[in-house]
Amino acid sequence: MESDRQLNRWGLTFPQAVINQLRKVGIYGQPQLSLEHQGRAKRYVVRGVESGGATADVGYYVSFAGENGEAIPWLQTLDSLTVNGPHAVVIAPVVTRIEMLRIARTYELCITRHRPVAVEVGHRPKLRAEELFRGVQGYLALELWGKDKDLSGCVRPQFFTRAGEEIELPNGFADAVKAVTSGATCVNCSHPHYSRLVAPPPAAEETEDSDSLHEVATHDGPTQRAEDVDGILAGVVSAV
Repeated sequence: MESDRQLNRWGLTFPQAVINQLRKVGIYGQPQLSLEHQGRAKRYVVRGVESGGATADVGYYVSFAGENGEAIPWLQTLDSLTVNGPHAVVIAPVVTRIEMLRIARTYELCITRHRPVAVEVGHRPKLRAEELFRGVQGYLALELWGKDKDLSGCVRPQFFTRAGEEIELPNGFADAVKAVTSGATCVNCSHPHYSRLVAPPPAAEETEDSDSLHEVATHDGPTQRAEDVDGILAGVVSAV
């Protein structure tokens, strides 16, 4: 259980020099998770705060996904007088934390899954933690905080073994890691990058029109975006 308590507090651990630098530049990520009880629903849920941001030299970001890497809705956003701090509260029965540190173009990543687990009948459950991925000294050549920021949200760093073989991410987590990479390169960040507002379902009489609009958006928007990204990446490769 001691390892669970440690992972529920943080996934990445930093030397004091990194902690001091994050404090100096005003980046305040909150990796800590808590187990909360919903009286009306009569269940326990996991609570986290999407938070963090970046300067040009360093970035630290913490976000949360569902059990299998899917985006989850935030309960509320958090307004602040400062940037690079808390952005949104997320609550779910099972939460996966994606935590990333960036120093220039070098990245560290830790992905951990957290769920309540009953220990004894009639007693408060424990918050169980499971490490899914840990990568150190990952690399991404692009300056997403500067000249390459148009690619933010579309790319992520690569991680390798000591023998130079790429370490694959867990299935389903590519989009979450791309979003957290965007957060760790977002200078003066003031908004969440992966948790999102979920709109209510449309009224019955609007369903047909909404479906038509969705088809148009799906055909034109993402396809064009993909073509734009391919073109930019091709330019980066040719320049290198």
